Amino acid sequence: MNKPMGAYLVTQSNRSRGRSTREIVDAAIDGGVDVVQLREKHATARERYALARDIRKRTWDADVTFVVNDRVDTAVAVGADGVHLGDDDLPVGVARDILGPDALVGRSVSTVEGARAAVDAGADYLGVGAVFETSSKETAEEETEIGLETVESVANAVDVPVVAIGGITPENAEDVVAAGADGVAVVSAITAADDPAAATRELAAAVERGGGR
Repeated sequence: MNKPMGAYLVTQSNRSRGRSTREIVDAAIDGGVDVVQLREKHATARERYALARDIRKRTWDADVTFVVNDRVDTAVAVGADGVHLGDDDLPVGVARDILGPDALVGRSVSTVEGARAAVDAGADYLGVGAVFETSSKETAEEETEIGLETVESVANAVDVPVVAIGGITPENAEDVVAAGADGVAVVSAITAADDPAAATRELAAAVERGGGR
């Protein structure tokens, strides 16, 4: 995987202070985002498809990587670069069979064992978290902090890019990348910012200071 994953936006419209996901994505692109992941868990499949189709065009024009959260069918339908999978989604190998060898398949993990299993199954990159406490997910289990030590352990255990997620801000992103992450994925740090474009620039700068890409 040659394109950078440094500043990684995960969309979530109920965190955007009344602004549309399209507005947030445009601002993040202006700010130099590397990856956009369409999440929008509360949208219907039809709504998510319409939004994904629109964002695919915006990211394509800007040469920004675009992945769809969970939904392999939506990723196929809009020609996304790939999909990001969690514990309740299709297995990595099944997603690969559907999407083909050139698609990106990411996998969420929180342990070294899970990271190794995901890579063995064919994951191209890992989303590792939650690093710090976060309110962007909805169950206590998902909000458990794994800390910088686990980020470092996972990064040392695998040879694919590691994207840290969970409670990350421009203020702490440098430390997260210095611990071994190749990039940082955020929801509120961009979507809820007063100026999402400026927040994206700050996040990207912090990643660069930490030594990420």
